[in-house]
Amino acid sequence: MDFEPSARCIEYKDRLTAFMDEHVYPAEPVYEQQLRESGNPHHQPAIIEELKTRARDAGLWNMFLPDAEHGAGLSNSDYAPLAEILGRSRIASEACNCSAPDTGNMEVLHQFATPEQKDRWLVPLLEGEIRSSFAMTEPDVASSDATNIAMRIERDGDDYVLNGRKWWTSGAMHPHARIMIVMGKTQTDGPRHRQQSQILVPFDTPGVTVMRNLQVFGYDDQEGHAEVDFSDVRVPATSLIAGEGDGFMIAQARLGPGRIHHCMRALGAAERALEAMCARAVARVTFGQPIAMRGNVQDWIAESRIEIEMARLLTLKAAWMMDTVGNREARMEIAAIKVAAPNVALKVLDRAIQVHGGGGVSGDFSLASAYAHLRTLRLADGPDEVHKLSIARRELAPHVSRGD
Repeated sequence: MDFEPSARCIEYKDRLTAFMDEHVYPAEPVYEQQLRESGNPHHQPAIIEELKTRARDAGLWNMFLPDAEHGAGLSNSDYAPLAEILGRSRIASEACNCSAPDTGNMEVLHQFATPEQKDRWLVPLLEGEIRSSFAMTEPDVASSDATNIAMRIERDGDDYVLNGRKWWTSGAMHPHARIMIVMGKTQTDGPRHRQQSQILVPFDTPGVTVMRNLQVFGYDDQEGHAEVDFSDVRVPATSLIAGEGDGFMIAQARLGPGRIHHCMRALGAAERALEAMCARAVARVTFGQPIAMRGNVQDWIAESRIEIEMARLLTLKAAWMMDTVGNREARMEIAAIKVAAPNVALKVLDRAIQVHGGGGVSGDFSLASAYAHLRTLRLADGPDEVHKLSIARRELAPHVSRGD
């Protein structure tokens, strides 16, 4: 097992770090000011478009995509450290066209779309001209079991007709959102994992209604998590991705790399929180001493470093396995990091909030907002409990087969 970054990874890390220092971090207060002054929580601040232009000029564009023709051609192991750097800022991923859910959607289109689908949707996504959404979770069923999905996708001549309701539709409130990948049932009988399909639905299709944005702990995400109603939504049959019954397979292919990206971004947020914790602990004085001199605060700092390192190594191992033996063989490691990384990041953020005192839970620092949005990662792409269940089954399997 080799965690030594490749020469290309090192070169990208150096350029991306310089880009963050020179452009992204200074742009953060500008972004917040422009968003606040607009009066619209889903406004696209002009500074983002400026950053996107700079990132393209710097060759820091579509780094997530392993295909050398359309992306950087980096492996999972090479992209993972870059995703961590991007995760240090809420605006960096979009600046480099590496934002979820677009990354997953672009990977799906790259792997499974027809040439016509790629021309219409993948190309403008790769160019950063539009944004996209992924509609899978539903309010009326336990969506942690994807076979529960109730959205109907029914063939009617040369069209498919969709009826149902989705929520937590990531990215649906972004002003540049133009297309959704929607998962629903094309069959109600047959094998449980062959009943689902995925289909492309433009936002402006008649019958699509974006009902509301869902707040996260009272925060409005700029890209949004929307509840969307589909009422007799008719799209051409050519909008289907791959074939009928391939939806579950596509979802599994999509979620593996996405979990790596999420986990490394979470660790980037944790690293920045640890830096903030240390800086605050040194600067604040209580009872005649800096907070940094308190034993419990030193424990928090030490534990944070240990936990971040462990989670990072586990994530890099998962990325290495995906590159060497494939996503299927790396399932347990992917499940493990999906549990470990968000929990570690939340622990570090909680400690940083505590060291910041009242300021930590205010809007004056980014910690409270980061905590709120990172907390969703324990649910997104499958809740902790589902991943733990798959890990436990893997561990139990040899003992059950032996009758132990």
